[in-house]
Amino acid sequence: MNTYIALFRGINVGGKNILPMNELVKILENIGCKKVQSYIQSGNVIFQIKPGKKTKIAEEISLKIFENFGFEPKVIIIELADLYEVVDNNPFNTQDGKSLHFSFLDKVPESPDLDSLNSIKTDSEEFKLIQKIFYLYAPDGVGRSKLAAKVEQKLGVSATARNWNTIKKLISMAENISTGN
Repeated sequence: MNTYIALFRGINVGGKNILPMNELVKILENIGCKKVQSYIQSGNVIFQIKPGKKTKIAEEISLKIFENFGFEPKVIIIELADLYEVVDNNPFNTQDGKSLHFSFLDKVPESPDLDSLNSIKTDSEEFKLIQKIFYLYAPDGVGRSKLAAKVEQKLGVSATARNWNTIKKLISMAENISTGN
């Protein structure tokens, strides 16, 4: 069994697409996922499945949510080993876990408009696009960042973002599942 992290886009945000985490855990268990654990309400789930199931699991999860809750969220599945690589490739050194954000893209952007992103970023913001990860350092907060608000539009792909604190917690939880703790 391999350990994976499912990152959901746009659930339990602003009173829309409400999905209780205990229900989400049940959905994953019912489709064959093992050792399922959720983390915070914004949609992070750690689980194990056989390696061959990874390619279809995101679609299967979205479909089951649609059948049970009437909406179909975007789900990005990342293997624990790949999450280590994402962290290793992080170009920013920060101690503030809320300032560093990782946007997981559903695919590599074909023609990202990085010039537009550069033109709207503040002096304190920095970003780097590496394959399917958009790294954003926003020390003044991501909530008011024009850059953060335009990432999907300017990259031309769907994305879901997590801050460094969340990434560290997801890694810790996934390692515990992998080692049986």
